[in-house]
This record gives sequence, structure tokens and C-alpha cells, in this order.
Amino acid sequence: MAGSGEFAIYCGDLATSGGSPQMRVAILVFDRCLSMEACTISDLLLMANRVALAGSSHAEAPFRVEMVSVGRRRIAAAGGVELKASPATPEIDLLIVPGVDFARLEVRQGDIAVFDQEIRFIRRCFAVGVPVASVCAGAFLLAEAGLLHGRRATTAWLFAPQLARLYPDVRVDSEALMVEDGGVTTAGAFSAAADLAVHLVRRRGGTTLARRVAGLALLAPSRESQAPYVEAPPVREREVRFSARVEQWLIQRYHEPYDLPRLAAAFHCSTRTLLRRFNHEVGTTPLACLQRHRVEVAKGLLRSSSLTVAEITERVGYRDVATFCALFGRLVRLSPAAYRRQFAGDGPGATRGR
Repeated sequence: MAGSGEFAIYCGDLATSGGSPQMRVAILVFDRCLSMEACTISDLLLMANRVALAGSSHAEAPFRVEMVSVGRRRIAAAGGVELKASPATPEIDLLIVPGVDFARLEVRQGDIAVFDQEIRFIRRCFAVGVPVASVCAGAFLLAEAGLLHGRRATTAWLFAPQLARLYPDVRVDSEALMVEDGGVTTAGAFSAAADLAVHLVRRRGGTTLARRVAGLALLAPSRESQAPYVEAPPVREREVRFSARVEQWLIQRYHEPYDLPRLAAAFHCSTRTLLRRFNHEVGTTPLACLQRHRVEVAKGLLRSSSLTVAEITERVGYRDVATFCALFGRLVRLSPAAYRRQFAGDGPGATRGR
């Protein structure tokens, strides 16, 4: 059975132990889980087994993978996909929890409570020293099981604010693609299942095996952040919090210079009160929210127009191109030009101009 050390260290030990047994990986499936995440991990580890066995130096496949469930053999995954599963047992080396289909694209405490059996199994596994990993919204089940208490973690960027709100003791990193902390690994949105699988192959079978598997699957060689993919979350009409009204006021005037006293006057309060109330609700400043919106507008223009970076800078309310480019790079982890090269083509007027 796995020790209680860091997931990375544990897998690294397996990778260098030579003649070590297969790594027993259990993928926990349940009703409304995202089957593609579960199957992506299973298939990529199967591919790793095939590639490893093709070399004469490997006597056995590095992974033994099973889909398991608590109490049921047939699972109705998201979209009505039926999965067959073996009975879940903690006699494994790693437990992986895929994401959940949250129909409203938001998560409430009651949405998580229905997975009580799975949460108890996750807690049981970790208590006996089994490292646990999650993909996407699977992080909510780990948080409810208490595994993320005081730990750094990530999830799908869309759900990150909700994870932070429901579990304030979790240090949520919304931009990280993958986070390892104390035997717990969390991966970001949906396709990060592939990144988690390749990461696992690298730890267990080495860099060469991981590179070959990634190449066969046409996976990007290195992704480190969700930041380039982040967009503004969908607006919910029932949202009437103070911070939402402030943010809406700023968005309507995003091309104008930021003026904190004017903003406070619009909401009939002092600048200090406005900043305190806003920070209490969303954990940041009005200026930071405005900056993110301006970058979102710029990303759209970079994808779908032939405007130059200088022209886009002016359109989103900045006078200095260097200042805007520095902000863009900090939030997106790509320069405007690099973002356009990677994502241009989302509209009829898209070009690859600078």
C-alpha cells in the first residue's frame, strides 16, 4: 500500500525502483461523473503500458488500472454514458477522482452532499496512506472529504471561485494546471485529465515513456497554466451582491480611466468602505476586476480582429502599450502576440497580424 508521503515523491520512487510491482490505479466513477475524464486517464495509461511493453527492457506493464465504484457495478455517467466498475477497495496505490457534471455551472453544498458514499471512501483511502488525485470539479469531493484542508489546490478555472467560497480553508490557485500538496494532486479543467495521466506516466515510467505517449496522443508537450484559457464566467441574473453591482458599473465604463473616488460616490460610500465591502465579497479589488475585464475584451479582439496591439491597448482604456502588455502577460501568461498566434481564428475577421 502507498505511503503517506508526497504523491510526486511516491511516484518518483516507483520510477527508479527497478523491478517494482505494477502501480495499482483506481479511477472512482459515480453517477454524473465526467466519463471522458475517467476514460482519458484509463486510455493514456493503457497506451503507456503498450509502449512500455514494446521495449525489451520492460518485463511487465507499469500500470494496472481499474474503474471502481462504491456499491454499484453500473454507473450512469454524465450524458447517460454507462460505465462498468469493480467494487472500490483501498488496496491500491493511487485513487483518481474525475469531475462532476454540475448542470447549472455552479456548485452548492447540496450538490456535493449526494456523493456522501464516495466522499467517505476518499477519506478512508487517504487515511490509510493512499495518495489521491482529482480532475476538474472532482476537487470538490476531495475538499468535502477534508483532504484539501490547509492545502494548495486547483480545479477548473470556472469553478475556482466557488471552491474558494465553499471551502475557505483551501488555498485555491485558479490558474495552476496541476498542484501537488501533501499526497494530494489536483488538476484543472476537463482536458487536464490528459496532463495528469502524462504526469503520472512520467513519474512512474520516466521522461522518455511520457514523451512517447504524449506524442502518440498528439498532446501538447508542456502546459503549465490554465490562464490562457480563462474567460469571464457567465453572468447570473439573480446575482445582486454589492460587488456584482460595482463590477457591472466598471464594466460599462471599462474604456474610461479608473477613478476610485468617482466609483465610491456612485455607490454613496467612502472609498475605504467600498474597498472593504468589495474585498469581503470577492477577495480582491475593483481595479483588479476591471483589469481582468479589460484583458478579456483584449483577448476577444486579438482572436477575432486585425487590430494592432497598440489599437487594442487604446480600445480597452490604456495609453501605454508596454503597461498593457505587462498586465496582459501577468494575467494570461502569454504576450498579446503569442496569444493571437495560439488562439486567432475565433471569428470571421481574425488574422495573425500584430
